[in-house]
Amino acid sequence: MNKILYTPSSERIQSSNMMEFIRQINKSQGLDCKSYHSLHKYSVDNPKSFWKEFVKFFDVDYSGDLEPVCTDLSFDTYGWFPKVKLNFAKNLLKNGRDVSIALNSVRENGQTQKISYKDLKNTVAGLQEVIAPYISKGDVLAGYMPNIAETAASMLATTSLGGVFTSTSCDFGIEGVIDRFGQSRPKILVTVSGYEYGGKYFDLTDKINAVVEAVDSIEKVIVVDFKGEGFDASSIHKGVSWSEVVKPVDKEIEYTECDFADPLYIMYSSGTTGKPKCIVHSIGGTLVNHIKELGLHTDLKEDKSIFFFTTCGWMMWNWLVSSLYFGSTVVLYEGSPGFPTFGDFVSLIEKEQLNIFGTSPKFLKALEDSNIDLSKYDMSSLETILSTGAPLLPEQFDYVYSKFKKDIQLSSISGGTDIIGCFFLGNPILPVFRGELQCAGLGMDVTCFDSRGKKVDTGEEGELVCLQSFPSRPIYFLNDDDGERINKAYFSEFKGVWHHGDFIKITEGGGAMVLGRSDATLNPGGVRIGTAEIYRQTETIDFIEDSVCVGKSVDGDVEIWLFVVTKDGHELTKEDCKFIKARIRENTTPRHMPRRVIQVKGIPYTRSGKKMEMAVSRLINGRALDNVQAVANPETLAYFENF
Repeated sequence: MNKILYTPSSERIQSSNMMEFIRQINKSQGLDCKSYHSLHKYSVDNPKSFWKEFVKFFDVDYSGDLEPVCTDLSFDTYGWFPKVKLNFAKNLLKNGRDVSIALNSVRENGQTQKISYKDLKNTVAGLQEVIAPYISKGDVLAGYMPNIAETAASMLATTSLGGVFTSTSCDFGIEGVIDRFGQSRPKILVTVSGYEYGGKYFDLTDKINAVVEAVDSIEKVIVVDFKGEGFDASSIHKGVSWSEVVKPVDKEIEYTECDFADPLYIMYSSGTTGKPKCIVHSIGGTLVNHIKELGLHTDLKEDKSIFFFTTCGWMMWNWLVSSLYFGSTVVLYEGSPGFPTFGDFVSLIEKEQLNIFGTSPKFLKALEDSNIDLSKYDMSSLETILSTGAPLLPEQFDYVYSKFKKDIQLSSISGGTDIIGCFFLGNPILPVFRGELQCAGLGMDVTCFDSRGKKVDTGEEGELVCLQSFPSRPIYFLNDDDGERINKAYFSEFKGVWHHGDFIKITEGGGAMVLGRSDATLNPGGVRIGTAEIYRQTETIDFIEDSVCVGKSVDGDVEIWLFVVTKDGHELTKEDCKFIKARIRENTTPRHMPRRVIQVKGIPYTRSGKKMEMAVSRLINGRALDNVQAVANPETLAYFENF
């Protein structure tokens, strides 16, 4: 068993939401749960009574009947709370006191904007009037936005009307945005004149016009003036200025009641085998899962502030904004965590009195390498550090406890866009073991399978699977009427069982260690990236004959490595590598740009003609291949074995 690095105090345990929930469910159900693990067992053995008690405990606003809780605990259909109606925005805005700060928007240049719950509600009411002629139940509004307050207000106004919200970050190239919004078909695009990153300003005018021209469903474009210097929205086709049309109004927001299983968010897969899949998540499933993860596993309360470094193209943004449900202060950050320095970024903990700080192994590694003296920052407010995007190495646990704070809950969390949440995450009443995620999430019936679909022993490596349905499972994919794509994504490996695509091992203490991805999805810095988007660029380069793109595990993160086969004996030069990287960066995002471009003589394919990304990935990460017989050209494997 790994070393215990932190044990919560008795006071923290007893005052936690988790412990209060255990006391309540023991009383109402006549149970005798004395530990988290007994509560978790109850939640997966009796999921219907568990989720019913959960909705009552957190006083979720709904109408209708909680019975039946679920009509299908298999994954054949989405069966959760079929007689419940509710509104997502209404729930997120119901608990915040008018005078409390809802959103604290911080930019890399130090500029801040603090918005009370009252002001946020007034802004949402004003925006609702603008978009109501276009957005009704089921209609889509898209945000091509940085992580600022207007993005959150756009989501709330959309969902208040029963609309569906989707978003991507401003650093996506034109093709990446069109691939996404061309499928989700938004009626309104909310965007921004430009954005800043690393001290540089990037104008978005040309990109926005290209997107609007390509996505013919867009009827109106609302443009936020990022600099506040009087941007001319008429330069954007169908554009109007946010400041001119969105007038905060002091009136009650009108909320449209929706079914529990109605669509809320359209999220996007990585695009490994083509255009990104459009994953549709439900209103009720997203809400109750986020309340569970934030309220119980993260111990979020009204008097706390929460921060997570994320873009609007990552599900952690959606997760973070759900913190409004608790009446908490949500701290948004837009810009580079390294500008002007890493120290300036860390100082947010002290300046904004953060209680919960969300980051990634990549940032923690960069911070460690910078040798910044963290002892000069006041971290007395800090209770919890969350880390996701890649496995957190044991040495990084040591770094946090030696340099940040000894009395802190370090929660490495893991899940994904597919479930808009976590399978394994933190727990305020459990100890932290070095290198481990603390526990499986409540209601998540997870275990570990070998390649034959058999459960492996504790401590053995295997595939992360979930044996029964949970509320935050996706309701469907867009453009997948027969369900073929969603079944292929999650249920083709093991029939009737959710296959997540992570290699893990479950530890003796009930926690887990994530060992990497078992599919071709790339995960640099926690942002899921698909190889297909990169191949679309390499295929346009005349001296490249073939290529394969995989993730290389380095210092707790994933680097993108691109292997290329050149045409006609062409020798790859440094200038060629720079050109390839620039082409990929320009037409996708900076995160898609490979760390290394390496020339090889051949790339392995299956006998049915499929590029074997996972074979290359396993080899360069020092893992043996299970089935060399499946390789049509096994001589090519030698090119990757020395990496």
